[in-house]
Amino acid sequence: MQVLSVAGGWRKVLDRFKADHVREMDNPNQVVVLLIDFDAQANRLEEARAEIPNHLIDRVFVLGVWTEPEILRADLGRSYEQIGREMAEDCRVGRDMIWGHELLRHNASELARLRQHVRPILFP
Repeated sequence: MQVLSVAGGWRKVLDRFKADHVREMDNPNQVVVLLIDFDAQANRLEEARAEIPNHLIDRVFVLGVWTEPEILRADLGRSYEQIGREMAEDCRVGRDMIWGHELLRHNASELARLRQHVRPILFP
């Protein structure tokens, strides 16, 4: 697993993915999670997915906070690392304690796809 640095905006995340990582996805077992801010835009997921090459769409997942991550951190009163650990635990056990938060629940369809794909690998 590799965690990359902050790209500086949702479009830059997609640009960096296309420029630097699409070629690396020849391995059919490789998956990528793109973390973006949705900026309260209902069509942001569709816009992002439209940038992903069709042959990779089943292995690329787009997740993020509805507005800004700082708002989520303040609302939960936890560090980003703590929130991330709780999100992973939710994924592992199949609950939505964190994922059900109003700033994250829009991820439900992508989260379901991600869980179906990675739970058997990461959490046997």
